[in-house]
Amino acid sequence: MQTRTFGHRFGKVFRATKSTGQRRLLTPVPDGETILRMVQSNAKSVADYLAELDPARRAEVSKVRDVILANLPAGYSEGIGYGMIAYVVPLATYPNTYNKQPLTYLGLAAQKNYLALYLTCVYCDPRQLAKLKAAFKSAGKKLDMGKACVRFKSAEELPLAAIAKLVGGVSVKAFIKAYENVKPPKKK
Repeated sequence: MQTRTFGHRFGKVFRATKSTGQRRLLTPVPDGETILRMVQSNAKSVADYLAELDPARRAEVSKVRDVILANLPAGYSEGIGYGMIAYVVPLATYPNTYNKQPLTYLGLAAQKNYLALYLTCVYCDPRQLAKLKAAFKSAGKKLDMGKACVRFKSAEELPLAAIAKLVGGVSVKAFIKAYENVKPPKKK
């Protein structure tokens, strides 16, 4: 597989495969080799994204997606953002973001070695994080998490009822307020 470097930032090297253009984030490790960190899709729609996945991973992503869609409050929209399935506050609703992109509420992705649910509502609100941790503990499930990324291999590893409640518990208005408390809007 041929790759080409197309940029780097903050010590991270981004490469794309020549055949597909799929972007991957490569990070140096002490022995001078590199390891893959994140896989991004070039899909233009959710249907295209799901079609790219092998059937087993598609089934697991679809189970979590179904829970999200059944509980997503009004005002959020589903699409592709940052190379994954994204649930966002549209720019028509909140145009004052720091990067001129829709404000991402949730993300759902198939990474190389795991599936990931990105919960920015948890990142912005320590109370939501505490609820998520408590839900995993009470369900007897292991929480594998970064700052806002819950890593899993199958939907059965997640307390889906708690995820449903978490997803449905933050209105667009409340999420924008939490975002503004973390990152104040730019002044005109």
